[in-house]
Amino acid sequence: MPEEEAYLALFHGARRVAADCDGAAPRREGAPLGSRPDPAALKRWLRRWTNVRHREAVERTLLTAIAAGVSPAVLADALLAAETERAFADTGHSLDFINKAFECLDLVGWQHAAALLPTVVGQMVAARGAEESTAWRQPVDLVALCEKSTSELADLFAAGRGWRDGSGHAALAQQLLGDDPARIVDALKEAIRAGAAPADLGQSLAYAAALRVARFGNANEHADWETAHHVFTYANAVHQMLTRMGTASTDTHVTAVRGVLHGTMALYLARYLNVPPARIPGDGGEQLDDLPVDPETIGAALLDAFDRQRQVDLAARLVARHLTLGHSPQPLIATLAHAVLREDAGFHAYQMLEAGVRQFGAWGDTDEGRHILIAVARYLAAHSPTERASLQTADIARRLMQGGELHQEAGSF
Repeated sequence: MPEEEAYLALFHGARRVAADCDGAAPRREGAPLGSRPDPAALKRWLRRWTNVRHREAVERTLLTAIAAGVSPAVLADALLAAETERAFADTGHSLDFINKAFECLDLVGWQHAAALLPTVVGQMVAARGAEESTAWRQPVDLVALCEKSTSELADLFAAGRGWRDGSGHAALAQQLLGDDPARIVDALKEAIRAGAAPADLGQSLAYAAALRVARFGNANEHADWETAHHVFTYANAVHQMLTRMGTASTDTHVTAVRGVLHGTMALYLARYLNVPPARIPGDGGEQLDDLPVDPETIGAALLDAFDRQRQVDLAARLVARHLTLGHSPQPLIATLAHAVLREDAGFHAYQMLEAGVRQFGAWGDTDEGRHILIAVARYLAAHSPTERASLQTADIARRLMQGGELHQEAGSF
């Protein structure tokens, strides 16, 4: 973001941290165990204590792993395995917050892991899993399907031959958008046999989930945007965590890969959001010649679209116009970020923007990358404009910091 706009991000961050901490009881710091069990035992304990919702035991086990100097990759594997003891827990929020904790430590330094990572435990152990909902049990038992497939993963990964240049990502994503859960799982298995690594599966899942948002039909209820959003941000978190784990010991990551299976089933259950599917602008050689050409005018038109309600399709067309003309994606991403920061946006909008930018970074300036940023723009347009009261407060605070005056006495002109 331009430096003159970065203050908005800091303002919103500080305001939300203050609101979250206001009135909260002081946190009791836990302590690691005196012994130093091996990482496999710690991972097994994390899964067990998470399953029985024993918060203190999970925290102490996690602190023990940190004190033992376990690497971030091993910690990611252990926490993802524990988190996926429940399917699509807390509609994906729990895993996304774990991923954000890891990304935060990348920024502030892993020496703070013992202070930061235990803060995700409360939500993780309390989260309700999708296995408790009827939709995941009837008319098809999706949980049983996932459990059966998990038992086959080790052998499938062992037989993998190696994907060439990851060229199968987009093709697998299209298969994951199918309407038969058994065939969706079979597509995952075939990709693993072909050599797809866990992170490859995560990338395909995240792209498929982005397409759910990009093709979200305008006839759906407004609240249904959150259904598509939850699947996408969950899939992004799965992808980021699997990427962090790497491919050095894929055979030990089987339990963590359950996150991909859970994500595909959540994606399957959201298929009704694309009936009928919205058209993605820019596909099939569409030129969009009725829209501006230069990037500055496109950016201004995009912000203008966010000033008005029901401009979802126009916002998507403007993003497609910018990218199909070959303009740099960075100004476009900065415009989308500014559009979020000037609104009284909830954290879902920030999740959507961040996940979209992450996934665009994975695909680059390709057709798939364009689809992902179109998904982001459509979601943001559907939730704009707001009252923008926070923007006014931030502007007042900035003027005061710069020595400006809010009021002038009568006769001082």
